[in-house]
Amino acid sequence: MRLEGSILLLPPPVDSFIFVTGSINAVLLGNFTLRFSTGLTGALLLFYLTDLPKFDPDIVAVSAFTAGVLGALYFAAELILSPIFGMLADRFGTHRLMQPGPIMGGVAVIATALTTSVPLLGGLRFLEGAAAAASVPAALGYIAIATSSSQALRGRVVARFEVATLGGVGIGAAAAGFLYSAIGPTAFYVNAVIYGITLLILRYGVEDLSDRVPTVPGEETVPASLFHLGRYRDVLRSRPVWLLAPTWIALNALLGSWGSQALFQLAQDPSVRFPDQVLMRGFEPWQAGLGLSVGLLVLFSGLLYWGNRFAGLRRTTIIGIGLAGGGVFVAAILAVNHSDSLSFWLVVGALVVAAAGLFVLAGATPAAVGFLSDVSESFPGRRGVIMGLYSVFLALGQIIGSIVAGVAAEWAGIDGLLIASGGLLVVALIPLGQLRAAEHHMPVHPAAAAEGFGSGESLS
Repeated sequence: MRLEGSILLLPPPVDSFIFVTGSINAVLLGNFTLRFSTGLTGALLLFYLTDLPKFDPDIVAVSAFTAGVLGALYFAAELILSPIFGMLADRFGTHRLMQPGPIMGGVAVIATALTTSVPLLGGLRFLEGAAAAASVPAALGYIAIATSSSQALRGRVVARFEVATLGGVGIGAAAAGFLYSAIGPTAFYVNAVIYGITLLILRYGVEDLSDRVPTVPGEETVPASLFHLGRYRDVLRSRPVWLLAPTWIALNALLGSWGSQALFQLAQDPSVRFPDQVLMRGFEPWQAGLGLSVGLLVLFSGLLYWGNRFAGLRRTTIIGIGLAGGGVFVAAILAVNHSDSLSFWLVVGALVVAAAGLFVLAGATPAAVGFLSDVSESFPGRRGVIMGLYSVFLALGQIIGSIVAGVAAEWAGIDGLLIASGGLLVVALIPLGQLRAAEHHMPVHPAAAAEGFGSGESLS
């Protein structure tokens, strides 16, 4: 691999491609703005739900469980529709399939601002999930092709993709507190403008490479029909895929449990049921957003740090270290939540420890994306199908996390979220040993092997 001017030249088998670095950056930027919009809507919706009785006198209150279900509907759309859009990306090209998503998202947020019907809000959240289902598998398929010859490059790009994904969702959620405090439900219209910007980025900033996808021996045996389920059947028979599934689903459930409930719980009036929990004593939306912003800075730093460790560490090593960091984070937040009897400096120390745990946990998600990209080397003609599994695993995890969080928060508040998080970390850890053994035998591109990747002796 070498750089010439602004052009990234990749060795065989993709040396017939010329990938303009600006196109890859546009894919990452478009994913960021898309996820920013979905994160913004998700958090705005939580604040909107708490205020619904003000806008509609027939509504008394919205429960935490209902809020969790509405959050789960977004990811249900990703779960159901991502496989379909992944196959369409293989059939019609990744560039085309990136573009319908922002249009659907824009329609969804405009309609959200115009209704107080909880069932309709759920349907619109499903439509917004369809926006991600349309765009994300195509974007990841593009990235998998562009990085097939270099593990170091793949590490950097998928880490930045995760920064764009988690960062977009997180920054959008953090911005929601400030926007809602300033302009209320009008913020949904602002989000429609952001969706329009995303469409422009993906339409005009990304080079269309669909006419230069290489043919791969054996791939011609797969029918070119639009929705040939055999493409997923063959992929799901791959041992690394079904070993990765429980770990990644549990990781996404952990993130989803906090994303769907943390802001909702923090923004509630001081809890009568859980007066001993410090984090349930009522925060203004902007205060919750500020705290989330600090956490995101730590998370981004961790994503970028671990993304630069792909060439020297196995994916499973990074995932295992990340799970350990998650355990530290949960324990530290538990201490903060019951810090009435602690001194100021002990509370500060617990927050620092929590930040360190979050920094380490951040590495697990790009490592999982990198692992799935590595699996795609066995199916080079079906990258849309393979990378569509990213959204499937993400959606399953977020649905499980949203529902589990709703139940756990109703049961024990923030403590319930922490207990659920600990259980999800244990689930993620169980298959890691077998996943590590499968990783040792996965095929890699010759150019990537030259970096040392794929040799069990050279990697930790």
